[in-house]
Amino acid sequence: MYLYDTDEDIREMLAAIGETSVEALLAQVPEELRLQRPLDVPGPYGELELQRHLQTLADRNVSPRNAACFLGGGAYDHFIPAVVDHVASRSEFYTSYTPYQPEVSQGNLQATFEYQTLICQLTGMDVSNASLYEGGSATAEAVLMAISQTRRYHKIVMLRSVHPEYREIVRTYLRGLGTECREVGWNRAGQGDVDRVADELDQETACLVVQHPNFFGVLEEVEALARAAHDRGVQVVHVFDPISLGLLKRPGDWGADLAVAEGQSLGTPLQYGGPYLGILACRERFLRRLPGRLAGQTVDRRGRRCWVLTLQTREQHIRREKATSNICTNQGLFALRAAVYLSLMGPAGMREVAEQCLHKARFARELLTADDRYERLFDGPCFKEFAVRDRTGQIEQALHRAGEQGVLAGLPLGRWYPELADGLLVAVTEKRTRQEIERWAGALRASG
Repeated sequence: MYLYDTDEDIREMLAAIGETSVEALLAQVPEELRLQRPLDVPGPYGELELQRHLQTLADRNVSPRNAACFLGGGAYDHFIPAVVDHVASRSEFYTSYTPYQPEVSQGNLQATFEYQTLICQLTGMDVSNASLYEGGSATAEAVLMAISQTRRYHKIVMLRSVHPEYREIVRTYLRGLGTECREVGWNRAGQGDVDRVADELDQETACLVVQHPNFFGVLEEVEALARAAHDRGVQVVHVFDPISLGLLKRPGDWGADLAVAEGQSLGTPLQYGGPYLGILACRERFLRRLPGRLAGQTVDRRGRRCWVLTLQTREQHIRREKATSNICTNQGLFALRAAVYLSLMGPAGMREVAEQCLHKARFARELLTADDRYERLFDGPCFKEFAVRDRTGQIEQALHRAGEQGVLAGLPLGRWYPELADGLLVAVTEKRTRQEIERWAGALRASG
């Protein structure tokens, strides 16, 4: 409810700051910058009328709630079981923040421990923290861990097929260190060329950052890339899609040293850019370089199972100069959502979701490229995302007209890759029905 200021309120506030009027307060604003007319605001509404007005405005938004969503690029419209919202909305979890006497908060610590355990099982890594802001900062923190572990401060190598916003975050982190960031492009398949990557790796390289599936949805030759890196003592940072691990080999099983991800797809809905969940797991040798915190399991003096905050490297808890990172909070509520989602789905459920994404994405790609207007941008195998080229060069017009038909048809690649200005990135999750996919393809084709 909007509570306005009365005339008396305004007089009291002006008196408190020593001004005589609102006009005198704004005298420093040049006349040409002032509106010079009353605001075009409707008359006062009662609560019922105001709710109706705001709902009318909200209904003008196009979102996955009222449109078929084929957007991707790091945030996806996956199905969320109702129990995820039920557990995460309990007041014990929903209202709590950072327990400064952590062992008192056994429920939060247990949830954190369960999350860490599930992430380790999902990734095949030894240790997981709990947790980071989102996927981009998790990637940058993993890079800093690799630099610190190897003591190679000269450079890192990163595939250009890594999420462009993640790459920008990493470069921002490295700017103050003076560490060079070399980027390697892709081949016709949309993959990082192993020989070209190997040529960039040397004894001064701290890590290789690879995304698999990459930003275009293409599967990378990760095992060959890992061998090339490890032959030179270079650590491998793997950016992964959690849902893809229902089908693909886990990072820990093919040789990754650090594994990072955006955890939004594990039980968090699309919501205008976040907040989301940064996942970071690693080999045990990186344990004391992990940012954030670790919850551990032990027994109390009576022999009962309990949980403790085992490791806390955040700067609020220890001396700043000894902190491994300036990360000073975690996404506990979203880590909880991921833990509930993973425990509900289990290995069989994760595999089913991944298989549906794989097959529906292939069906959508083949349907769209059946005529002459659209063609595949890359030849490599894809998971749930794929890139196509519009031969007419009218991507923006096509997306606009599809939106008018209630279809969020994809992301224009020219936003990040000027050389792919005619490219479109499309994500197809298990939520998309055959009817929606056919409507999507029809909307893009009819927008010429």
